Amino acid sequence: MSSDPTPAPAPVPSTSPAESDLVRAARGLPVSRTPVWFMRQAGRSLPEYRSLRAGTVMLDACQDPDMVTEITLQPVRRHGVDAAILFSDIVLPLVVAGMDVEIKPGIGPVIDKPVRSVADVDALPALEPEALGFLETAVRQLVAELGATPLIGFAGAPFTLATYLIEGGPSKEHARTKAFMYAEPEAWSRLLDKLAVSAAIFLRAQVDAGAVAVQLFDSWAGVLSAADYAERVLPHSRAVFDGLGERDVPRIHFGVGTGELLPLIGDAGADVVGVDWRIPLDEAARRVGPNRSLQGNLDPAVLLADRATVDREVRRVVEQGRTARGHIFNLGHGVLPDTDPGALTHVAELVHELTTR
Repeated sequence: MSSDPTPAPAPVPSTSPAESDLVRAARGLPVSRTPVWFMRQAGRSLPEYRSLRAGTVMLDACQDPDMVTEITLQPVRRHGVDAAILFSDIVLPLVVAGMDVEIKPGIGPVIDKPVRSVADVDALPALEPEALGFLETAVRQLVAELGATPLIGFAGAPFTLATYLIEGGPSKEHARTKAFMYAEPEAWSRLLDKLAVSAAIFLRAQVDAGAVAVQLFDSWAGVLSAADYAERVLPHSRAVFDGLGERDVPRIHFGVGTGELLPLIGDAGADVVGVDWRIPLDEAARRVGPNRSLQGNLDPAVLLADRATVDREVRRVVEQGRTARGHIFNLGHGVLPDTDPGALTHVAELVHELTTR
């Protein structure tokens, strides 16, 4: 008489970040519980962050290894999340390469001399690996402090960096970017090639210093059609991941408003496709297919609502996430500045309660 196979035992908590639930979920392996972390978990929602950052320019803080270490650790201590993500900024590689960039409060990155011509593209300075000593120091310090908790490396994707370079700062329409992309296809390709090389250098430095996963942020890719993304952006994002070579770390790829691009984002080389709040995770799993895990996708605004609403929405995301090969619980974008830190701690605890085997 046949019987059902014995269920596989639940994994025991690992003492190695490379065998953590985050890495296992990214690879589609069994986990002891659904791992959870929050984009922008280290930042303005934490009073300890605001206190530490007082009087310090953002891009200076990102280049101070001790400050990077402390800010990255703050949400891990407070919330009990399953991963740390390096405190940094997507424009930092541009700054380190020698470009004049300022992050203006309430606005975002502002470029002193925007890229508006072929000559501007060719004049962009290259990022030299030797300039990233501060980054390697910060990552090594973090790995030593984090123990079994994994550290996620961080970089901005070529397209999103190109939008800042061309627009001169944040934009709603990205009209100049698209116009340049259509009118100057060869220069566009050279620009994204340069940015892909820079992002790969930035990620390699983090992985070689001890990060066990990486996330590529393509914040504004959702402004593109699938056809334009596939032809004019995807090859360059793939080049970033390819630039990691044989480094065996999970690759997470995230963009905002990318519901129609999800399969393509996976094709760029992701093990994990980040999903914003606009599409249910079960539908995202269908679009992405069975060979990639998902990350997401609680609407950050839900955290400003009452506790009953938060609990209902967390349960929904957890349940829909079960349809994916693997699920890393996260928000559908970054933590909003007005978020009560206690809400984040509660969400992490609830996800662990709902999913612990």
